[in-house]
Amino acid sequence: MESVKTVIRRVAIQLVVARTYALPMRMSLRYEPTDPYVVRAAFSTDTDELAEWVLGRDLLADGLRGTAGSGDIRVWPTAGRGDQAMYIVLRSPADTALLEVPVQDVMAFLEDTQALVPRGTESGHIDWDLELANLFATG
Repeated sequence: MESVKTVIRRVAIQLVVARTYALPMRMSLRYEPTDPYVVRAAFSTDTDELAEWVLGRDLLADGLRGTAGSGDIRVWPTAGRGDQAMYIVLRSPADTALLEVPVQDVMAFLEDTQALVPRGTESGHIDWDLELANLFATG
């Protein structure tokens, strides 16, 4: 059963294929206060296949104002388009995807998450006993 405190936002995005060509996609952002540093992003097209990535909530917030991230995930606002869109680059060993995402949707999602867990208070929402039990159970 889904927690009532889960924040979910579905967003229409674009997979940038070339400078003048993009494919429409859907992105579903999911945030749960029990995992307060993490945003789960599921991407899909018209097929039933989903690709899920785990993003840092701070990474998304920082990417609204400037370039954030390194390695497999990078985020930055678009230049010359005002505050309309931002880019997210996802890299895997097999491929790279450049996604254009509406800023207003990301901002609204982040505002909803921060209403539940303000930035800087994340560690107070983690069940440390459960985390330690999981760590020792797998180690």
